[in-house]
Amino acid sequence: MTKLEHLIAELCPDGVEYKPISEVAKIIRGIRVVKSQLSEYGKYPVYQNSMTPLGYYEQSNVCANTAFIISAGAAGEIGYSTVDFWAADDCFYFICDDSLQSRYLYYVLMSQQKHLLSKVRRASVPRLARSFVEGLKIPVPPLPIQREIVRILDNFTELTAELTAELTAELTARKKQYEYYRQYLISNSHFEVRKLGNIANIYLGLTYTPTYVENGIRFISAQNTSKDYLDLTATKFISVEEYNKSTSNAKPKRGDILFTRVGSNLGHPVIVNTDEELCIFVSLGFLRIKNSEVLNTYIKHWMNTDLFWEQVRKNVHGAAKVNLNTGWLKKFDILLPTIQEQKRIVSVLDRLDSLTVEISDRLSAEISARQKQYEYYRDRLLKFNEV
Repeated sequence: MTKLEHLIAELCPDGVEYKPISEVAKIIRGIRVVKSQLSEYGKYPVYQNSMTPLGYYEQSNVCANTAFIISAGAAGEIGYSTVDFWAADDCFYFICDDSLQSRYLYYVLMSQQKHLLSKVRRASVPRLARSFVEGLKIPVPPLPIQREIVRILDNFTELTAELTAELTAELTARKKQYEYYRQYLISNSHFEVRKLGNIANIYLGLTYTPTYVENGIRFISAQNTSKDYLDLTATKFISVEEYNKSTSNAKPKRGDILFTRVGSNLGHPVIVNTDEELCIFVSLGFLRIKNSEVLNTYIKHWMNTDLFWEQVRKNVHGAAKVNLNTGWLKKFDILLPTIQEQKRIVSVLDRLDSLTVEISDRLSAEISARQKQYEYYRDRLLKFNEV
């Protein structure tokens, strides 16, 4: 018999009483602060409408080791601070009475988070009603049992975090290893230096927002190229008439290399692998190879190396708004080996890429499995017979 089982058998063999949170804790709304009063670095984090601090303040209004919940914005998110902090007006914190431990309450709330999130009102600003939180019934076992559950889950949380960090580091290392070999293979081939504009035509998408229809020609934006392939599962459509009127510069074809011109995924290349008619927005551009002595797959690999990105950084240095401009893209130097050497490099990199993706998938699956194992164990520990 484990220590927890022994405590349950001794202190509450017939079950545990479930009580509304309002009977064992006060839920207190925080106090709004003016954003201009906050700093990027400071003494006390300020929680407003997410688990990410809004900023830092020179005062605190909540003591360390207190559970809290976000009521608007990221409504239903649950936190626990080990340091003093400032709770703003969309943050509610709990003052527990003598029968409830704050850390235990945090774990109980986490085990019921899906239920909490289901009660969030989805309006312009998602909100969770204070009355619902106050009425939420939770198991309240004797304090020795609460402390033992907290000890177990704290240890489990620490072990899970350590393993996740190790797996994440391994995943990052594998990706960096692949990136290193990709650039090494290209840089150490027998090549000539060519201008990108001499081997490919560069086009941009529509510079206006078209009228969307239910069915017609797929209209592609940067969100459809965020993966390593063209994702057509969620696209908008324009009419055939509007497509026919649109400039040919916005109509990529099979084999063209789409790239994002703006945003966080700047420069990301994706090869068009469909014969379906497409039209693109100005957030995208595409390269069309001019002759058969250049592989689009080689160009795609080159665009993912620092050989490409060093030239991007040089051109956008100091720019207020970063976008890939066709004027200077045409002048980019590209290391271009013979077609036979391009095929060899692409073959090696594709095999390495497949291996990296396979390893990444396995590591991601392991991280997910560990998290699910932790949640299952946590939820079992927090289920009691109700009296």
